[in-house]
Amino acid sequence: MLDNRHWECPVALTKKEELICKRLKNHGKLFVFLRKHRHLIFSDDINKQLIAMYADHPKGKPPVPAAQLALNCLDEEGSPFSQGTLCDFRHRLIKHNMDVTLLEHTVNIAKEFGGFGSTQLRVALDSAPLQGAGRVEDTFNLVGHALELIIDCAAHIKQVTAEKIITETGAKLIGKSSIKAALDIDWSEPAEKHNAINTLLSDVSAIQQWIEKQPNHVKEHKELKESLSLLGTVLEQNIEPDPDGGSRIIKGTAADRRISITDQDMRHGRKSSSRTINGFKQHIAIDLESKLILATCLRPANEAEHKASELLKPKVLRYGTVEEMSIDRGYLAADWTAELYKQEKNVIAKPWTPAAKGKYSKKAFEIDLASSQVTCPAGNTVSISGKRNERAKFPANKCNECPKKAKCTESQRGRVVSIHKEEKMMQELAFYIETTEGRANARERVKVEHSLASVCNRKGPKARYIGLRLNEFDLNRTAMITNLHISLNLAA
Repeated sequence: MLDNRHWECPVALTKKEELICKRLKNHGKLFVFLRKHRHLIFSDDINKQLIAMYADHPKGKPPVPAAQLALNCLDEEGSPFSQGTLCDFRHRLIKHNMDVTLLEHTVNIAKEFGGFGSTQLRVALDSAPLQGAGRVEDTFNLVGHALELIIDCAAHIKQVTAEKIITETGAKLIGKSSIKAALDIDWSEPAEKHNAINTLLSDVSAIQQWIEKQPNHVKEHKELKESLSLLGTVLEQNIEPDPDGGSRIIKGTAADRRISITDQDMRHGRKSSSRTINGFKQHIAIDLESKLILATCLRPANEAEHKASELLKPKVLRYGTVEEMSIDRGYLAADWTAELYKQEKNVIAKPWTPAAKGKYSKKAFEIDLASSQVTCPAGNTVSISGKRNERAKFPANKCNECPKKAKCTESQRGRVVSIHKEEKMMQELAFYIETTEGRANARERVKVEHSLASVCNRKGPKARYIGLRLNEFDLNRTAMITNLHISLNLAA
């Protein structure tokens, strides 16, 4: 027996709905599609899963069915639901991973119209940057912002003003309109900048000493300890002892450096050598036949593409066996890629081609894996050696006497050719850059680029939410819309 919150979607259009659908035939086709096929979209199984999200809902007036709220609002005089209801619905979707389930459901909807049915999949993967919504801050502002959080937290616990806490701690820079304005130095002078960080750290020390003198219910408070932990992370990633005394800002960037106090998941990253990201990378996997988005994931911007591949893999395999995968170089290092290659599946990608800086590239050397030998352009042959990092090292005496040395290497120790752990696969992938047929095959992955562009155009370049999971939800939501548009075209 169905829950009393279940709603049987009427299939037939009312006269008023028919009139509205006629008016929307040119603009708003998706809304017409959603109304005409809502009985497929909100199937019994999906309705039951939506209802199950509210199993902990208190007794009383039951919630209005999600399907009815979304698709049965015609002639409503007031707002059918509040913004709070929508926020609660979103958080419940995330808690129960229903956004992932609903994305899969949009693939099943397309299947109803004959748009997806093969269990032998040809898939393509791609990624795009997403700028985070949190404020990106430098070391001074990160430390200052973390201190402000501690002050606000302590004021809340003690039920006093932040100004009173600042006075008690003796902090000199906190509470001003800007940390850098309060420091008031010439930022082009290294010595003044060095003194400034130590001035700021004196505030850190003053606040930490004040906290140590507080009663246990204050210094052991969970939120205050979390704020102190955040400060510790910022200091560890950005500040180090100075051999000449005091402290200094660390040169370079920590591998997992936090760049925003307001969003703990944002990271510095690169999409290319010239394109930086402050936030995330969004990844999708599509079916090349139907162009349907099968899976998504969102990762910090500093994480390599091949790690996302392992998160996409189980989601894609729910639909069937992958017979072909088209990827860019970023996904080549994934275990999934190597696994498919060893299973003799079709992997389409451009191989890694190390830059030679005007010298003979690795392509100029004949690499014979069967005999474990490498022959250079001058005809000299050496064996491949090494267990973890295999390589072919040519003797220094032969290289230094070689008439082709100027075109090969500047090293006096001889040329070294590194052997990739998947060298055989790299050699075969050369087909996709060196032959007309291969290049034509590789160009099919433009389909995933178009799908990702469609998603990015709908979402915009900047994150809608704070945090990784909420923004992954938004990626799934947008991917669903893309899939529903494909179903719309199939139905037409």
